[in-house]
Amino acid sequence: MQLNLTPAKPRLQLSKDVDEDDVDPTQYRRLIESLRYLCHTRPDLAYSVGMVSRFMQKPKVSHLAAVKRILRYLKGTLDYAILFPAADKGKECKLVGYTNSSWCSDAEYRKLTAGYVFMLCGAPIVWSSRKEPVVALSSCEAEYIVASLCAYQVTWMVNLVEEITGKDHGVITMKIDNMSAINLEKNPIAHGRSKHIKMRFHYLREQIPDGKMNLEHCRTENQITDIMTKGVQVEVFRRLKTMMNIDSLDTMN
Repeated sequence: MQLNLTPAKPRLQLSKDVDEDDVDPTQYRRLIESLRYLCHTRPDLAYSVGMVSRFMQKPKVSHLAAVKRILRYLKGTLDYAILFPAADKGKECKLVGYTNSSWCSDAEYRKLTAGYVFMLCGAPIVWSSRKEPVVALSSCEAEYIVASLCAYQVTWMVNLVEEITGKDHGVITMKIDNMSAINLEKNPIAHGRSKHIKMRFHYLREQIPDGKMNLEHCRTENQITDIMTKGVQVEVFRRLKTMMNIDSLDTMN
């Protein structure tokens, strides 16, 4: 069996309304349940498993083919895991969040796929990849909405880190690769680009002045949540996975 180097094809697009044969839904759901369990320790699977999970009601041949690709990828990475760096006494260990979105990635309804990762000491501790029930009118709006959704996690994450370390963590840095979304947060005036956005997505604006969060621009090639929101090329996938400290346990020997 030929193994795959990534769990999803680049720019993967799956649809419910395809003229294909049906597959056994019971077998398909069992596979998805097992894969979703693995997502608790393998953030590199989050996007691909989330994508195939959308078709459990009436799976088609192409959907099962996408699942088999994930299984082939897993067969070649059975010894992979999140590697936490050794703790150095006195070394400052900060929590950093990354947010990203894939605008209009849903083939049927053009809803955005949101992804975020919280890194502590250079290793992921919380991550998410899911389709949001909203339609964004621009990539700027999509990034802004995802950053606001991620801001909901900030208070809980700060309390968790402070409980573990016994110290005041301070401000959490959120890294976004869209300058327009950062500028939209800084401008509290409801203008043409933001007045239609639901008020619940402006929660982000409350967190910044309160000193709980700081938005920081990062280059697209350093945006590790790209593998949480879309299928990427093999070289990109490998590089971002390494940046997330997901590697073979053999490297520890």
